[in-house]
Amino acid sequence: MALFKDPEKILAASSDHPSTVVGGAHRSDQRLSPGAIYLHYILTGLATTILGISAFYHDSAAALIIDGQVVAAAQEERFTRIKQDAAFPINAIRYVLEEAGIGHDELTAIAFYDKPFLKFERLLETYHSFVPRGLSSFAKAIPLWIKDKLFMKKLLRQQCRQLGINDKIPLFFPEHHLSHAASAYYPSPFNEAAILTIDGVGEWATTTICHGQANEIKILKELRFPHSVGLLYSAFTYYLGFKVNSGEYKLMGLAPYGNPHSLQTAGFRQKITEKLVDLREDGSILLNMDYFNFATGLTMTHDQKWEALFGFGPRAPESALNQAHMDLALAIQEVTESIVLALARTAGELTRSSNLVIAGGVGLNCVANSKIARLFEQIWIQPAAGDAGGALGAACAVYHIGYQHERKITPGFDGMKGAYLGPSVTDKDIASVIRRYEAAYDYFENFEELTAVVSQKIAEGKIIGWCQDRMEFGPRALGNRSIIGDPRNPDMQRILNGKIKLREGFRPFAPSVLEEEAALYFDMNAPSPYMLFVAPVKEVFRKPEPANYRELDLFNRLYHLRSDIPAVTHVDYSARVQTVNKETNPKFWQLINDFKKITGWGMLLNTSFNVRGEPIVCTPEQAYLGFMHTGMDWLVIGNYLFDRQRQKNPVGMNNIPTGFSPD
Repeated sequence: MALFKDPEKILAASSDHPSTVVGGAHRSDQRLSPGAIYLHYILTGLATTILGISAFYHDSAAALIIDGQVVAAAQEERFTRIKQDAAFPINAIRYVLEEAGIGHDELTAIAFYDKPFLKFERLLETYHSFVPRGLSSFAKAIPLWIKDKLFMKKLLRQQCRQLGINDKIPLFFPEHHLSHAASAYYPSPFNEAAILTIDGVGEWATTTICHGQANEIKILKELRFPHSVGLLYSAFTYYLGFKVNSGEYKLMGLAPYGNPHSLQTAGFRQKITEKLVDLREDGSILLNMDYFNFATGLTMTHDQKWEALFGFGPRAPESALNQAHMDLALAIQEVTESIVLALARTAGELTRSSNLVIAGGVGLNCVANSKIARLFEQIWIQPAAGDAGGALGAACAVYHIGYQHERKITPGFDGMKGAYLGPSVTDKDIASVIRRYEAAYDYFENFEELTAVVSQKIAEGKIIGWCQDRMEFGPRALGNRSIIGDPRNPDMQRILNGKIKLREGFRPFAPSVLEEEAALYFDMNAPSPYMLFVAPVKEVFRKPEPANYRELDLFNRLYHLRSDIPAVTHVDYSARVQTVNKETNPKFWQLINDFKKITGWGMLLNTSFNVRGEPIVCTPEQAYLGFMHTGMDWLVIGNYLFDRQRQKNPVGMNNIPTGFSPD
């Protein structure tokens, strides 16, 4: 028996709007600046400008679309330096408006990414269903809702007034999963596609299956709270000692260290599917809420029941990891993959589509994505798949639903511009950093001369901070706010995790490879520009495992020389690949190509320019302070090259607080 609910009016952009979608993403010449795009539409009298906002839960963000084209988008955390900042994104909004060069009174509409009243309804009904459990949690939650979140329209108007945005500008509230669905479908390169959205929870929905077809989105099935794939995965994130809503990456990274052939892993998997979650053939699930505490409590699980089930208690954060932790991580990863695969099959059967698009936080599980991709001819995943991307999706939903604009696509190209939608690096900002910190530098008039020098240093084992052009939107650094290293270096993973990123040693790194050469190194047949898929390293580059490999402890397995590119090869011989296109990011492509001329390898190790617990850097100043605060050897900002050995060390530079901000 399926557990999906048939949706009821969940496509409405506002409470009284018809539940249909007309229109789609429009792409103009990507060489035009946002201001030039806006000027073009103003002069031709066609501009419809929508500001999208996500806020107040986690990953606040703002996005701006002009006549269907994505112009700018950024997370608030990049400006405030507060990881996953949930505050109203006042800085992100200022940025997207300034980037487009428009005034506050020139907005056509504002879109918020969910419906607060429906979320409050779910909160009340959930507490009522679980009475008397959760009274203490209820007492804490309700005053906060009544004070702030329930009257979201009033709160948003107040915040927007501080930015000079007029109250007369219409304000829309698309539902949460509509925002996700719109973020996946409208910027995609497909004129028709199955749409799968999976996360923790929106208002009521936790999963939706939709069909996008020409000018229409139709929601076909929805799974409702508390039965949630995202919350199931987050429960294990919590139990294994990682932070919910950010530690899921760590859980996914830990899973390959589990033993897929062990009786312990098989036993964990069986206990999950027999005691915790009832998985149906169509991918719908039913959670056994006797084991979960997230509906009404302040933790994710009933720890004593889980301890009795799995034989060990919740892991304390930062404590040692043992094989039981790794095997449990693998077990829940495998169960999650089986659920998501079943959902994808159902989406294909219901829509009869050969294309699939995905959004929602679970869409960032690149291991599951790679298995789903085998079921469809083409797949596209929103690079900002989590709540930040909801800001963009809300704007797209209003543009196409509320204003019923025509959807136009360029086949083979998406509308995300490589996800390079954030603030740009400017020479003015770099000059300010140089003056403020008396920084020593070399300037290269010719950028190819710079990449030739930097690629040589990478080949010599140096670690490079790389800050170029517009910042990425979403959780991945895609070559504009990156830390770069040599993937051939067997010590690079240990050095980067321990001395640069200051994070757990088992965390993997990604290869950024020339798009045209990806198939030479990895078993893959399609581009992966947003680092959202894994692919096996070709057999020819692998090293054999020792006979006792599965009996070795975590770090002996981790530092075993697994391939010719050990710094980016996971313990299961896979890699989370980013393919770099010469047209989309010519500077990063040039650096990789120069490295190939020296070494014969058309790839670099790429990780985000941040340290553990901090957002990715945004500005040249943050990049310089991050460079000085860590063990990086060289820093490149624009055409400027900074050598650590030549920098002054002002009093206090080594004591800069985390966040890479002097203020």
